[in-house]
Amino acid sequence: MLYDCHSHTEFSSDSQMKAADALATARQQGIGLIFTEHYDFDYKESKHYKDMDFLFDAKAYWEQYEPLRGSDLLLGVEVGLTPGSIGANQEFIGEVPFDQVIGSIHAIDQLDIYYPDYYEGKNKEEAYGQYLAVMADMVQANPYIDVLGHIDYISRYAPYEDKEIGYRQFHDQVDLVLKNVLDTGIIMELNTRRLDSKAVAESLLMLYARYKELGGQYVTIGSDAHKVEAIGMNFKMAQDLVEFVGLRPVYFKERHLQYV
Repeated sequence: MLYDCHSHTEFSSDSQMKAADALATARQQGIGLIFTEHYDFDYKESKHYKDMDFLFDAKAYWEQYEPLRGSDLLLGVEVGLTPGSIGANQEFIGEVPFDQVIGSIHAIDQLDIYYPDYYEGKNKEEAYGQYLAVMADMVQANPYIDVLGHIDYISRYAPYEDKEIGYRQFHDQVDLVLKNVLDTGIIMELNTRRLDSKAVAESLLMLYARYKELGGQYVTIGSDAHKVEAIGMNFKMAQDLVEFVGLRPVYFKERHLQYV
């Protein structure tokens, strides 16, 4: 079964999605689902997010959702990767038997990439270069994660006319991320949220073709859904891209790689 390996329910501070609604939607599409709630240990309250801390109670999560866990639902977590969160992330992951752990870059120098603050005073080369350098360092420092989430996260929110991580422009930084991913045994995620245009598809195709060229074999596919209408979003495009590049879709169960 193909799984949507990245989704957020109401246990994530920025989602109101109900588990039952998410499951019903996934079943209609004939796909499995992995809940991956946000855990960003040292996220600092910002002027933008006054009422969100991006933490959740792992044991309460497991108690509520474990009865739903089965062939079409697995339970994971998405941890924010920062220099100050490594020990806390490992401790949190040990609290319950998560199926899958995604590690993602959401903030740099305590600035949330979602908001304009991070980009102030930086041109694209500076903003993206720092983002990719931090990502490479955090992958190397967090080999306990299973999946590197959305390499193109910055492209969702950056203010520049060309938002893509062009491989030709950032080849050295991208290669370091990918080599560290391969060295640690982590799997790349193909996040489908932005796979709705030719420009995005072409940019991501180059990144994942390079991943394959360097020795990558597997990829998880995830929508990053926070609402039911986003579950399984752009999955046909993602499957076509993965097949074209020559990668194999996988997911994790009990922290072990599973083939689709």
